[in-house]
Amino acid sequence: MRWFASMGAVLIVGALAGGGLATAATPDPASEAPQQVADKQSAPVVDVELIIAVDVSYSMDLDELAVQREGYAQAIVSKDFLQALKAGPNAKISITYFEWSSSSDQKIVIPWQVIDGPESADAVANEIMNTPVRRGSRTSISGAIYFAMPLFDQDPHRGLRRVIDISGDGPNNSGAPVTPARDEALSQGIVINGLPIMVKPPTYSTMDIDNLDWYYEDCVIGGPGSFVVPIKGREKFKEAIRAKLIQEVAGRMPASSVVRVADKQPRVSCLIGEQIWQDRWGR
Repeated sequence: MRWFASMGAVLIVGALAGGGLATAATPDPASEAPQQVADKQSAPVVDVELIIAVDVSYSMDLDELAVQREGYAQAIVSKDFLQALKAGPNAKISITYFEWSSSSDQKIVIPWQVIDGPESADAVANEIMNTPVRRGSRTSISGAIYFAMPLFDQDPHRGLRRVIDISGDGPNNSGAPVTPARDEALSQGIVINGLPIMVKPPTYSTMDIDNLDWYYEDCVIGGPGSFVVPIKGREKFKEAIRAKLIQEVAGRMPASSVVRVADKQPRVSCLIGEQIWQDRWGR
């Protein structure tokens, strides 16, 4: 598989490319023509439309970004993932992969593609690994959700399920609050799952928080069977990503699923990121 050996060169290119933010405008659902809606309803069916939304904020170091990339690439070509794929009623999914940081910084790395076996899985893994690594400022989970929702309308396939898979190492601190974005996605029948990255202790400079997994459970994820897979050690990165993708593709309820309850009080303030930013920088 060509992707596995290329990470060093990718990191060098990404580091040289440096801090220029690659921005992308959020697609406007109002601009979608009625014919496109009709086309979507008659589109070929896949088991799941999966959006992978990956945090590339500066609080993620280059090694973490590399392991994250490798984790997704290896998971997609793994035997267990392909077996879960084959077991679905249509034995195929459609997938898109984008990176995000601030509310105005999202970049699509993998446009919508179908994975229906080893060859197409290998092609997606190659694209993930061969794209230069980049980084951006701030953390806008809400921006990632708002960017992701209209992407489903652009997929030429129609999924039995629609899932946004969000990874990140800190709370929302840029753009709109996260809970209205989450609730809007849930109102459209979209499931949001989370991969909170907790491999470093919280520091002043990174705006990390204790119990990021609670924050994701109470403020970010939602929908039937939604779940969080926290990563609490660098050595657990790849296995956690693989396990999460298998659950999402197989549509299995996780052993200890976390489903948002409307009247449940969050254990961590859903505005904690905004509060920390305001306290430290006053803006």
